[in-house]
Amino acid sequence: MQVRRIDDVTNTRNHVDTPGWYSRRIVTAHDRVGFSVGETVLRAGSVNDFWYANHVEAVYIVSGEGELYDKVNDTTYELAPGTMYLLDGHEKHQVRPKTDITCVCVFNPPVVGTEVHDENGVYPLLELPPEPAGQA
Repeated sequence: MQVRRIDDVTNTRNHVDTPGWYSRRIVTAHDRVGFSVGETVLRAGSVNDFWYANHVEAVYIVSGEGELYDKVNDTTYELAPGTMYLLDGHEKHQVRPKTDITCVCVFNPPVVGTEVHDENGVYPLLELPPEPAGQA
């Protein structure tokens, strides 16, 4: 069993900060559980273009309000606390926070913790080497 607090990853390599958002990755590929979990805060007034070509992501909104624009289907959804969206088709999308949005994000395959989006909004697929025999 592992127990972590958000402060355990704040200001570590698993705390990524960009102009539009910051994310603190609480469970990463290093934990070797098959998924990752992070808390992300999208900054009010930012426009964030994302495309998880290499990952499936589930996002649960804890606080804040904004819009999710599905670029594939030209559809806009309102985001508010209690909303979840699942990017199970690698959809290109845009998130436009009206207020700071705090959300919990789950990725499969798991992120290693240091990823940032490239010019297309994609996280690279970073993988850890297999654990040596007898270490699992």
